[in-house]
Amino acid sequence: QVHLVESGGGLVQPGGSLALSCAASGSIVSIDDMGWYRQVPGKERELVAIISSDGNTNYKDSVKGRFTVSRDGAKKMVYLQMNSLKPEDTAVYYCNAIITSYFDGVFARDTAYWGQGTQVTVSS
Repeated sequence: QVHLVESGGGLVQPGGSLALSCAASGSIVSIDDMGWYRQVPGKERELVAIISSDGNTNYKDSVKGRFTVSRDGAKKMVYLQMNSLKPEDTAVYYCNAIITSYFDGVFARDTAYWGQGTQVTVSS
């Protein structure tokens, strides 16, 4: 019914930049918060950046000033621009969105959906 598809990961040298994109599709009525999380092996998934439907943002302290989250409501997309990347930013990055959908006569309100994840590797 609802799908999130990420793109844009890859390998970059320290100090470099990468941009991630995430597109939501399906039987979507509305989208509340959208954001990005990341996870490394053996650790819990952590919030990187989040943006509300009215544009308010919140960031993990270690990425403030380097990462920028944005969204396009009409296109149902969320973006993460990552600058001044560090080796410790290496992780699988996941898109997340809180979505109300309507399918086959049923509303599913404020359901959290996840993308499949995209690998970001920062290494020389």
